[in-house]
Amino acid sequence: MATKSKSTPGVPSAEKKIELFSGTYFAACTLGGIIACGPTHTAVTPLDLVKCRRQVDPKIYKSNLQAWGTIMRSEGVRGIFFGWAPTFVGYSFQGAGKYGAYEAFKYYYGEQLFAGAPKTLVYLGASASAEFIADIFLCPFEAIKVRMQTTLPPFAGSLREGWSKIVREEGYAGLYKGLYPLWARQIPYTMVKFATFESAVNQIYATLGKPKEEYGTLAQTGVSFLGGYIAGIGCATISHPADVMVSKLNADRKAGESAGAAIGRIYKNIGFSGLWNGLPVRIGMIGTLTAFQWLIYDSFKVYLGLPTTGGH
Repeated sequence: MATKSKSTPGVPSAEKKIELFSGTYFAACTLGGIIACGPTHTAVTPLDLVKCRRQVDPKIYKSNLQAWGTIMRSEGVRGIFFGWAPTFVGYSFQGAGKYGAYEAFKYYYGEQLFAGAPKTLVYLGASASAEFIADIFLCPFEAIKVRMQTTLPPFAGSLREGWSKIVREEGYAGLYKGLYPLWARQIPYTMVKFATFESAVNQIYATLGKPKEEYGTLAQTGVSFLGGYIAGIGCATISHPADVMVSKLNADRKAGESAGAAIGRIYKNIGFSGLWNGLPVRIGMIGTLTAFQWLIYDSFKVYLGLPTTGGH
């Protein structure tokens, strides 16, 4: 684990303005998470839209290209990006909690509470703790997004309309009825995402044969991009069944039905194979998404004169 220092590996000391592991440092990481997650998730809304609809109804489209063509002809570009607003707001909040809290927990667990513990365990524990918090902020917007994208005609036409409609019909509890499945999807996802990224980056530098500090910032952010893509493939696969179930629950949970009863009913209808609908699309989406998130996040850290993540 990194120790507190006033010098920044890979970055000239003259550029160092933020003390590592200070409150300002963690605030910067939080802002970096917002910048990395909100815009990137919004950019892949067309993929997410088709993925969610095919998860709920595998027969709705024959292929992704056919889906986009159908939507474009009937609704135009706006239809392709339907659900972008709850996506942007929700994943901006999630990115703030995910990255900012991860950096804080990683330092606290690795340097304070469990000093000397294996690094991988620290990464897993820190990422799980961070995602638990981040999902509380994400859940309402994910519920609105999924309902907007998976119902035809749409449950709501905008974030404001979706929020008002759910609260009016189900109360604020309706915004959180998918929280447990969301945790089931996102916590393993983020544990794999962060632990695999850290391990992949360390292995890449070991393969290259020189310490991270001997490479320039461009090379370091390139390593972050590659490590992010490797991590994205793993986290997309491990979290996919829960992702399908979140989509199904938000679109098809009956009033008054418990989460357990709804999951049992849905699983009986779709079976084990149904939990893997849309996996190739999600791997392409999440692999690319995760790679660019790490690239943006670490580039932002470099811009502030901070070290990139991993490799130490």
